[in-house]
Amino acid sequence: MDNEIRHPGTKSVGWALVQAARLHRSRTGDKLSDLGLFAGQEQVLQALATSGPMTMGDLATMLRVRPPTASKTISRLSTLKLVERHTEPGDARIVRVKLTKEGKRKAEAINALWDEVEAELLADFDNKDRKRLRKLLRKAAKNLAGLTGADQSGFADDDLEEASALEEPLAASA
Repeated sequence: MDNEIRHPGTKSVGWALVQAARLHRSRTGDKLSDLGLFAGQEQVLQALATSGPMTMGDLATMLRVRPPTASKTISRLSTLKLVERHTEPGDARIVRVKLTKEGKRKAEAINALWDEVEAELLADFDNKDRKRLRKLLRKAAKNLAGLTGADQSGFADDDLEEASALEEPLAASA
C-alpha cells in the first residue's frame, strides 16, 4: 500500500495548471526581489518598454487590470524612480506614463529574468513540445476568456512572431 498522500485534484488539468502557475510565480517573485521589485510590477515595466508611453487607461487595459490597480502600481514604481507621469498638455485629466532611464534598465533585467525562468520551466521540453504547450495554454485561456467576457486579443493562435521571441532566447541559453 502506498503511504504517499495525494491531493484529490492530481489528475485534473486545472489543478496541474494552478500548481505550475504558482511555482512559476514564486520563482519569478524570488528573482524579482533581487531586483527590488514585487510580482506584478514587472508586467508594467515590460508593457511600457514594449509599447512606449501610454495613458493609465491604456496601461490598465493592456494588463487586464482595473485602473485603480494600475494607478497604485504606477505610484509605487514612481517612488522607485522607474516611471514618470505627465499630464497631457491641454487636458490635465489624461495622464501618460513612461519609463525613466532606470526603468528601462530594470525592464532589460526583467527580460533576462523571464528568459531564465522560462528556460528553467521548459528545461526538458524540445521546441515542438514548447510550441504545443504554448498553443494549448492559449486555447484554454481563450476558452475561459470567452465564458467570462474577457478580451481575447492576447490569445492569438499565430505562432510566427512569438516563435522567434520565445524560442530563440531559450535556444541560446540551453
